[in-house]
Amino acid sequence: MHIGLVGLGKMGGNMRTRLRNAGHTVVGYDRNQDLTDSSSLSDMVEQLRKLGDGPTVVWVMVPAGEPTRSTIAELKEILDEGDLVVDGGNSKYTDDALNAASLGEKGIGFVDCGVSGGVWGLQNGYALMYGGKATEAEKVMPALEALKPEGTDDGLVHCGETAGAGHFAKMVHNGIEYAMMQAYAEGWELLDKVDIVQNVPEIFASWRTGTVVRSWLLDLLVDQLRADEHLDKIRGYAEDSGEGRWTVQAAIDNAVPMPAISASLFARFVSRQEDDVAMKAIAAMRNGFGGHAVISESEA
Repeated sequence: MHIGLVGLGKMGGNMRTRLRNAGHTVVGYDRNQDLTDSSSLSDMVEQLRKLGDGPTVVWVMVPAGEPTRSTIAELKEILDEGDLVVDGGNSKYTDDALNAASLGEKGIGFVDCGVSGGVWGLQNGYALMYGGKATEAEKVMPALEALKPEGTDDGLVHCGETAGAGHFAKMVHNGIEYAMMQAYAEGWELLDKVDIVQNVPEIFASWRTGTVVRSWLLDLLVDQLRADEHLDKIRGYAEDSGEGRWTVQAAIDNAVPMPAISASLFARFVSRQEDDVAMKAIAAMRNGFGGHAVISESEA
């Protein structure tokens, strides 16, 4: 298929490559002239129209909030009835209904898609959680199939017909991720502190086979610990990118008890007040799966 891709950073750039490797034509747009395939959104859409006579499909991968809203507003003026916009960024699910309604005024379809896979998605594929009308999602299905992990029926799920269902699912996914990382980090801090235990990196490595706590996050932590056993080079500081807050707020709105996820979110707030030891492990894992920057001790 032919598809436009707006935003060619760490995620978007790798997605462009994976789509092209699968035989799809991608016309990308990014304000960074070293990355872009087009000079503007209008130029991108014009190139897509010259490639085929079907609906124009544009996938947006820019930061959540105003950057996404303004990009979609501009696309609304450029695209035609029957075309499709996919928001694959980390938008708050409540934005999706507004974007879908706005695009719908011109008969332009909208699909929201939570994307997980970080910097490893190019190699391993991405977990894709999409929301919106199934008839609209069919317009982008070849791209979804190319981006998902190969050799499995999992990794691609229609979360609901309502705009926002995909981003809501991704939001909860990220909330769970917060709690999992916090548990690993606290366990690492305790093991690293006591004198009775030695060889902490290999203890964590031993858990990767046959135990109920094995996971990709554990693999990433082992890699980081083997490179820097006590994580001395990393400051105990970790940002939160929004999804944890939104998950806790949704839990409050729906009276769902969420003690582990809310505690993991608040632990990140603590990390901004002083150098939190356990937060070194969370910072290391975030760097491992998403390329998120870490703050070195020399920068503290």
